[in-house]
Amino acid sequence: MKRLILAGLLLAGSAQAQNTAPTDPHAGHSMPAADPHAGHSMPAADPHSGHGMPMDDPHAGHGAAMANPHAGHEMPAADPHAGHQMPADPHAAHSMPASDLHADHGTRPGTVEVGNAPAPPPPTDRAADRFFPPATMAAAREALVREHGGMTVSQLMIDIAEARPGKGADSYAWNGEAWIGGDIDRLAIKSEGEGSERLGQAEVQALWSHALDAYWNLQLGVRQDIRPRPGRSYAVVGFEGLAPYWFEVDANLFLSNKGDLSARIEAYYDQRLTQRLILQPRIEIEYAFTADQRIGVGSGLGTTEAGLRLRYEFSRRFAPYVGIVHERRFGETGRLAVAMGDSRRETRAVLGVRAWF
Repeated sequence: MKRLILAGLLLAGSAQAQNTAPTDPHAGHSMPAADPHAGHSMPAADPHSGHGMPMDDPHAGHGAAMANPHAGHEMPAADPHAGHQMPADPHAAHSMPASDLHADHGTRPGTVEVGNAPAPPPPTDRAADRFFPPATMAAAREALVREHGGMTVSQLMIDIAEARPGKGADSYAWNGEAWIGGDIDRLAIKSEGEGSERLGQAEVQALWSHALDAYWNLQLGVRQDIRPRPGRSYAVVGFEGLAPYWFEVDANLFLSNKGDLSARIEAYYDQRLTQRLILQPRIEIEYAFTADQRIGVGSGLGTTEAGLRLRYEFSRRFAPYVGIVHERRFGETGRLAVAMGDSRRETRAVLGVRAWF
């Protein structure tokens, strides 16, 4: 009976409390009922106060009413770049200030601008000097100079050494050169000639060869004819070198002790068919500005010799060859040759060897 009476009193008290609630909508808050926003940390005039803003605020979705279309976003909708990890400055992450793009490029106080800095001084020692004694380094430097320039070198080149069988007597011919000297100046000895049963023509030249550039040499000296008789001596001036398209050229002027002037030009080209098989066309032309009939030379175009030789290089130093040679005499020189029992033209097969040491 006591329990029923206590339950009734509790229900009656609760009903009375609801019916007697005050008319202030904020009754029961800890703030005065007259202040609708009492307890907020910002004035009531701020529409965004505490993000617990009224329902009519379109941006109240930061933890407020569902009517806000941006509800749940972590950045204010008014800032399109909010939430980016980098600042608005595109150079903010660079290691240098964005306002000075040329910092540390030689523009510090007391330095010279780029492009105008003086060259560093040349080194006065070698790294190897730190590890080897002076005597060893001196010997090494001497060997370097000896092997790479500033030294005396020599060569003997036998360009033509061949037999020329024919209908009549077999003949032979040679053409060679030996030289000794340095990179710029050399002494060159040249010789060429031909014969059959007896020596028909032979000459020797002694020349000073001076390099004009990487391809051409100026040559000055003397020439002595051994055959035909009587022999003649000549002053020689000429050029020797490598012409465009890899033609080896040797051109000379000769002034004899009798005052006769003549010229000779010789050219050949090495066409490599394989690494060892080489085809060499060759031509030699002689021209006399004045006649010397006692040795069978007429004025004008004198003698031409054209040859084609195919050699096989067992090594660069030794190469046998076969070929064909055509010789012709023109004008007054041809008439003098016929008078002495020779022919104006002659074609022969050749068999020989090319070598150098």
